[in-house]
Amino acid sequence: MALAAGLALAALAVVGLGMAASAVAAGDGIVNANLASSAVAPQPARQRELLQLLQQDCGSCHGMRLTGGLGPALTPEALRTKPAASLVATIVSGRPGTAMPPWRRFLSEAEAEWLVARMVRGDVDGWR
Repeated sequence: MALAAGLALAALAVVGLGMAASAVAAGDGIVNANLASSAVAPQPARQRELLQLLQQDCGSCHGMRLTGGLGPALTPEALRTKPAASLVATIVSGRPGTAMPPWRRFLSEAEAEWLVARMVRGDVDGWR
């Protein structure tokens, strides 16, 4: 139990640090491009797998069109003011105390950065 609580606090600290660093870098509150634009693209087959994971698995909570459901919308408009580092940390580590699970068993942090960049651009339909 203590380990789980420690991990939850560490995840929240990572999110908080990412938010602060991105906010300082951006200055104007629109910070997604700072981290997400530098994401290295996975191989094409892996890109399709990641986009399918986003549409199918993430879509089961965030809505099949990613416009919201149990989880919040993942549209460019909804993500525009969110720090990319915070979004990546949420994908990789989940959100303790919520229905958002960690996805680190299924994708790397670099792959999460790539997905965040695609979501911010609204370019998430290329998996079919």
